[in-house]
Amino acid sequence: MGVRLRRGAITFSFLAPALIGIAAFFVYPLISAVYFSFTKFDLLSVPQWVGLDNYRRMADDPFLLQAVRNTLWMVAVFVPVRILGAIGLSMLLVQFKRGAGIYRTIFYLPALIPPVAATIAFVYLLKPGTGPVNHLLEMVGVDGPLWFNSPAWAKPSLVLLGLWGIGELMIIFLAAVLGVPESLYEAASLDGANAWHKFRSITLPTIRPVILFAAVTGVIYTLQYFDQAAVAGSIASGQATVGAGISQSFGYPEGSTFTYPLWLYTVGFRYSALGYANALAIALFAVALGVTVILLRRAKAFSGEES
Repeated sequence: MGVRLRRGAITFSFLAPALIGIAAFFVYPLISAVYFSFTKFDLLSVPQWVGLDNYRRMADDPFLLQAVRNTLWMVAVFVPVRILGAIGLSMLLVQFKRGAGIYRTIFYLPALIPPVAATIAFVYLLKPGTGPVNHLLEMVGVDGPLWFNSPAWAKPSLVLLGLWGIGELMIIFLAAVLGVPESLYEAASLDGANAWHKFRSITLPTIRPVILFAAVTGVIYTLQYFDQAAVAGSIASGQATVGAGISQSFGYPEGSTFTYPLWLYTVGFRYSALGYANALAIALFAVALGVTVILLRRAKAFSGEES
């Protein structure tokens, strides 16, 4: 019994730093957020218990509905496009036999640029009238769109920005593709399979776990999409916030880039409705957790059917 206690104490001592960190920076903030979501709270006064009022308020919040629509659009378009782009780019890089390292470095470099700096540069490149992209399009007889200044093109422009910085996801898929056994391709070639058949029957099933990982992390990332949407709207409107503060042009143009996290941030720090903001945060956490569980169950069920 004493030996077991000593072993348990030693094990706990090694786990203690991680457990303390999880408790202090995840469990306690989560419990606090749940509590404050049932209160009226503005940091200046004592929280007042209001029950489910903050959650009922969501149903009558027109700005929340717009933010949810924009965020769902980003999840439905941004995540698949990034996954398909990363797979396509990794398949392309596998074909390079000479100078492969150089090409991989070139495609990966944009992922190292801070999101704010990358967004500012992208808004400049796509700026109507003076941006080099529209000038190049004019040279080939194409009228360039308004990009970040158009409600119809603002979200697609953010998707293009995401594709430009796809290097991090590309590296993960590249490792997965390179891990496919070459013998499988050789056997398929002997059977007369073409490139598409090899990709569909060998590459795709082999890298399916990586696709699931990219889908789960992509959905979680997009549900928290904040920096690029905030900076793009502010810069494109010409009213960017300098230093600390909240831009008056979040969601520009016409609310097309107004995502769920932007509205949560605005509610909490512009209107000081921190109780409602915590309710929004808990709802976002619940949705992200639910989507993750559903994706994992679907993947498990699919694997069971295959076996």
